[in-house]
Amino acid sequence: MTDRRSPLHDEHVALGAALTSFAGWQMPLRYTSDLAEHTAVRTAAGLFDLSHMGEIEVTGPAAGAFLDRALVGDLTGLRVHGARYTMVVQEDGGVVDDLVVYRTGERTYLVVANASNHEVVLAELRERAAGVGAGLDVEVVDRSQATALVAVQGPHALAVVEALPGLAPAPDAPADVTPATLRYYACLPMVVDGTPVLVARTGYTGEDGFEFFLDAAAAPALWRALLAAGADHGIVPAGLSARDSLRLEAGMPLYGNELDRTTTPHDAGLGRVVRLDKVDAAGEPVPFVGRAALAARATSQPARVLVGLQGLGRRAARHGYAVLASDAPDAATVGTVTSGAPSPTLGHPVAMAYVTPEVSAEGTELAVDVRGRREPVRVVPLPFYRRPR
Repeated sequence: MTDRRSPLHDEHVALGAALTSFAGWQMPLRYTSDLAEHTAVRTAAGLFDLSHMGEIEVTGPAAGAFLDRALVGDLTGLRVHGARYTMVVQEDGGVVDDLVVYRTGERTYLVVANASNHEVVLAELRERAAGVGAGLDVEVVDRSQATALVAVQGPHALAVVEALPGLAPAPDAPADVTPATLRYYACLPMVVDGTPVLVARTGYTGEDGFEFFLDAAAAPALWRALLAAGADHGIVPAGLSARDSLRLEAGMPLYGNELDRTTTPHDAGLGRVVRLDKVDAAGEPVPFVGRAALAARATSQPARVLVGLQGLGRRAARHGYAVLASDAPDAATVGTVTSGAPSPTLGHPVAMAYVTPEVSAEGTELAVDVRGRREPVRVVPLPFYRRPR
């Protein structure tokens, strides 16, 4: 099967990007070097093509009530032009995907799914519309093919956006909100030279940033305009490799690594996104998919805990490597690394791992089997990196 191409494919080729196959798409892995792109996002700004993500529109008078039943979060409680990180889970509480949901109108929501799970989430939402959502007036429409997503991330992101020519509020935008006053996890309808865009103050790097949702055909012009607007602010195009090292430093989970169908939100330290207290219009508890399992999990002792690991040597732990109780030859295996890499910002290796509760306390010294050699690590809090305020 041939990989799909982003609407920005020709832009990436012109910039000399190294392309890679990812979740059924041809996407830029890097343009120059992983380190240069990572550093630019931490110190100035990076421009990312995220058009491989899935965009699913949920509309209708009962759109919020349906999403309350289909997802673990409280979506009726989300304000218009707000955003919320949430998840879709199985009946046993295992994570099908983690999502960001934007409320774009009183009766309209935009559900953004990971590229690898786009079709799965679409099918789940449609099935749940006919199941837990039966009788509710709601429509689930896939907008992914027609939608592009471009992100500016970094401490200079706001300066880049404010320098974008032709950027103006949309007719239905709140009169008192600008990119500068837009709150984190909120969105704003705008236009760029007459092209409608949804600008969201969200991201996956641990830095300030903005994400632009727009018609796929208009994406190349916006991409070039953002590079030009950011020329005096240090912007560089950045690929998937930098995006992964940035999200790891920020302690953000990646589906397929920290999250999967065998993992509940509580296992990943994300129990806060599960709203067991949400109620419907009649004041009754919402019977969302997975509620019973997650209610039981919320009060039980975990079998494993997601922790941060600071490498004390030079070699980095990687996904799938065993975590050991010590560097002794007969040390027991106490966990598994989910993500790991050298940290360009911190100057030492970092990793996330699931370990048994008795070795999960901050400061606990463990080891990781790195290709037959035991490398010392220490349990540290997540995230590894927080941007300066």
